[in-house]
Amino acid sequence: MKFDLLKTDPQTKARAGKITTDHGVIETPIFMPVGTVASVKGVHQRELKDDINPDIILGNTYHLYLRPQTEILEKAGGLHKFMNWDRNILTDSGGYQVYSLSANRKIKEEGVKFKSHIDGSYHFFTPENVMEIQRTIGADIIMAFDECTPYPCDFHYARRSMHMTHRWLDRCISHLDKLPFKYGFEQTFFPIVQGSTYKDLRVQSAEYIANAGQQGNAIGGLSVGEPAEEMYAMTEIVTAILPEDKPRYLMGVGTPINILENIALGIDMFDCVMPTRNARNGMLFTSQGTINIKNKKWEADFSPLDNMGHTFVDTEYTKAYLRHLFAANEYLGKQIATIHNLGFYMWLVREARKHILAGDFREWKEKMVKQMDQRL
Repeated sequence: MKFDLLKTDPQTKARAGKITTDHGVIETPIFMPVGTVASVKGVHQRELKDDINPDIILGNTYHLYLRPQTEILEKAGGLHKFMNWDRNILTDSGGYQVYSLSANRKIKEEGVKFKSHIDGSYHFFTPENVMEIQRTIGADIIMAFDECTPYPCDFHYARRSMHMTHRWLDRCISHLDKLPFKYGFEQTFFPIVQGSTYKDLRVQSAEYIANAGQQGNAIGGLSVGEPAEEMYAMTEIVTAILPEDKPRYLMGVGTPINILENIALGIDMFDCVMPTRNARNGMLFTSQGTINIKNKKWEADFSPLDNMGHTFVDTEYTKAYLRHLFAANEYLGKQIATIHNLGFYMWLVREARKHILAGDFREWKEKMVKQMDQRL
């Protein structure tokens, strides 16, 4: 992987860059649609590629390991071939899923024992076997196995967990050195900064991760229920320490406003289920604010979904028609809303990039944050 930092905004820490991997170029800042189980929910790969057009999507190690299982993915020639996707893929390490299974898992120094949500069978993740699983899945960017702490989190627990995440990181790196690439292309490894919402822990963790000297770095343990101000404060602390010449990925974030504010703090990569999950519940994100398409006010509104026309659905369908599909519980409604939201998120990060390159990102961001903070 190669990262070129092309420009930093003069009034903020926003950056425009370019990541190059064996599966192509990723222009940053970038949003990665979440394809948890080798599928971005409700969207064909053709629509994903031709209409939404992301440079990279995300897959989930925990889910892919349980189903279809790594053996099937290996027989298919890796995740790219299995799902017919020839652009970049990033896999998370499963640390977040293990965190969210709090009632069904046990964390120890060696690793994490957990119970499958599918059939109740028991499994054990260690830093070593998670590296092996991600090698077999075959994503372009793979993540360290970490523990994601909840919010709020006791300081002593957060500190203990952070140190364990660091020890796990050393085991990941040591084991990866012994594992060859599988499908004829390179994989890039990102460690993850933890430390909950404690400034001194975030500083310690960011320094440890920076010193690991990997090709990119991630920030985890945010977007778990903490107020946005705390997320921004922790991000600002960490980005001041992580090296400038490597991409920075803020995991699991967030709303369109969260994304713009974190771009301003020097983040390059984002992923979140929000555009797809909220779409399935009838919430549309637009540059003018959010729309709850289930509301009666849209019943006879025959204007296009979004005049800005980020994807074909925005001009081909009306608000009234989409409201009708949701009222009739028709699958097509969820698909249309999903394509719209993902198209909007892609437009947002690409527009941010244009304004960073043009040198007027800050004014544009402030205007957009005000507009998007409205309920239509």
